[in-house]
Amino acid sequence: MDMQRRSFLASVPLLPGVLGAAADPQYVSIFDGRTLSGWSIREGPESAFYVKDGAIVIHEGSNYPAWLRWDRRIENFDFQCEFFIRGWSDGGIYIHAPEHGRNEWVGMKVHLFQKHDPKPLAESVGSIFPVAPPLKINVRNQGEWNTLRVLMDWPTLRVWINGEVVQDLNVETVAELKHRLRSGYLGIESLSYPLRFRNLRIRELPSKERWLVLYDGPEDLAANWTPLDSKAKWEALGPVLRGDGNGNLATREKFRDFELQMYIRGSRHHNGGIIFRGNSTVSEEHYEIQLHDVPGAVYPTGSLYYFRRAKPYPAIEAEKWYPFQLLVKGRDCVVRINGDTVVDYHELERNEEAPIMLQAHANNRWIEYKQIRVRRV
Repeated sequence: MDMQRRSFLASVPLLPGVLGAAADPQYVSIFDGRTLSGWSIREGPESAFYVKDGAIVIHEGSNYPAWLRWDRRIENFDFQCEFFIRGWSDGGIYIHAPEHGRNEWVGMKVHLFQKHDPKPLAESVGSIFPVAPPLKINVRNQGEWNTLRVLMDWPTLRVWINGEVVQDLNVETVAELKHRLRSGYLGIESLSYPLRFRNLRIRELPSKERWLVLYDGPEDLAANWTPLDSKAKWEALGPVLRGDGNGNLATREKFRDFELQMYIRGSRHHNGGIIFRGNSTVSEEHYEIQLHDVPGAVYPTGSLYYFRRAKPYPAIEAEKWYPFQLLVKGRDCVVRINGDTVVDYHELERNEEAPIMLQAHANNRWIEYKQIRVRRV
């Protein structure tokens, strides 16, 4: 791993630190030093973050999972800031955090920690928590300001603390990172320690993702989908697509190798699925990823029906949104639910190009979807 990481160091010139990078006019300030304008507090009280003396401060009563989100989704970027640590402190910067779900598992987290571990660990300051240890420990923890720079240009991820490189990764070579979201939100985590942040700036880098939007609003239902029977009711409720009853909704386009992303939520004990590589609704003639929030079911949510049970069982809650990812390529099928890889299967035999179908499989057991996107791989 170290040889892979270090080999990337020679490919990009290093800036001396945040202040040197800040002089570049391509960087844009994303904190005005007075208010939280352009940011929003998520999953916590309105007092979880506040501004004092030109810095964003984490309130000690904010409690996890409160976090502060910059209100723009972003893919590739060069971010910089300063952070202040005095005594025992713990927190982090989220990269590609999702709209819903577990930020550090669906996206990633750069760990900010006060401890000088004698050997870099996956939990040390500068780690991609809790997966990739830093190259070195470099933090000032006695009531001092530190500089931080994060360069995310997929698949390259580099992190500098106080002008020194602490991460240099090709994330696609790291099994636990390669399927993380490639775009999302930048955020500040609260673990109820009074970390402070100032001089937050960002430079956006060119996008590399090419996604086909399957559903973002009512106009997409007729344009991209067709119902295969009249037994299910499909409703376009603004940004939300809802299915209820017993039937299938199919994409007008066909796909063989693809990555599918969306957010899903369902009523308690809902039953449905995502169908692929089969033009028939007969279960023996396609593959299906089950959506069934019953832990004791033979094939609960995330399972590749008939072939592989989801493991671990994803801890999803009724009527609460969770991120869903499905990667199908050749004989491989990977399913991720809220940041957990629950299926990693390599024996697909059906190889036909076919519509992707949403299945409703029970009356009065609705399932909702939003931000449905697909890309060919």
